[in-house]
Amino acid sequence: MLPLVVDPIIGKTRLSRVVMDGGSGLNLLYAKTYDAMGLSWVAIRPSGAPFHGVIPGLQAVPLGQVDLPMMFRGQANFHTEMLTFEIADFLGAYHAILGWPCYAKFRAIPNYTYLKLKMPGPHMVITIGGNL
Repeated sequence: MLPLVVDPIIGKTRLSRVVMDGGSGLNLLYAKTYDAMGLSWVAIRPSGAPFHGVIPGLQAVPLGQVDLPMMFRGQANFHTEMLTFEIADFLGAYHAILGWPCYAKFRAIPNYTYLKLKMPGPHMVITIGGNL
């Protein structure tokens, strides 16, 4: 099965390789991506809670947390929410990983067979197609 990869706008930057992982309990943004977005490190709050499962067999400790606005866009429809991201200082294949906190905040429903993500928008249902 292919991963559901989307291209939301986080902060003011459209990220093209963001994986939706409904089994993850956090939203993860890589430090390299954070730097490339041109965001200030002053906004990062301390976070001492380690997490597991991103690096096989190892525990990872985030550099901190940051709250950023994130938007999914449909054709004439959009949905924006403020999400908390853990900042991770290791390399990954994606720009970010969005877990169940994102699904819950956006009230999003994935369909991994068709690589689609659906959520309510202000005018109608927003359907986001996954990127291969």
